[in-house]
Amino acid sequence: MKFFTALDTPLVTRINVTPIIDVALVLVIILLVTAPILAALDFGIDLPQARARNIDNERTLCVTMGRSGQLAIGEDAVARRDFIRRLRESLEESGGDNLLVVVRADAGSSHASVRELVQDIKEAGATRIGLGTRARSEDER
Repeated sequence: MKFFTALDTPLVTRINVTPIIDVALVLVIILLVTAPILAALDFGIDLPQARARNIDNERTLCVTMGRSGQLAIGEDAVARRDFIRRLRESLEESGGDNLLVVVRADAGSSHASVRELVQDIKEAGATRIGLGTRARSEDER
């Protein structure tokens, strides 16, 4: 009868990558599920009402101001001190010659803060500025 010793059996020297791939795929799935949730800004703004024209066919860049003064350019939140510099960079990246900058300010924001925001947008180099509103419903007209 032949006895096998530890030296006679071949050693397994490869790393089993199946668990690593499983973990990586789970992380990718989690990223794909949570990315759309994180991309949406949620300042909870209440836009003022007005009659408005449709701007679907124009190139636009949205600047959002929340009730307590939070600012965002597009979907990126921005600190007040960096606002002009970041807006100038966004305008240059977008080819800001004919770009419409839409100011979306909460209806509870003060007139002075919206006016200061529009002045900062002009200082950043925007030439076309519009105010974002929500459409009136039929019973409010």
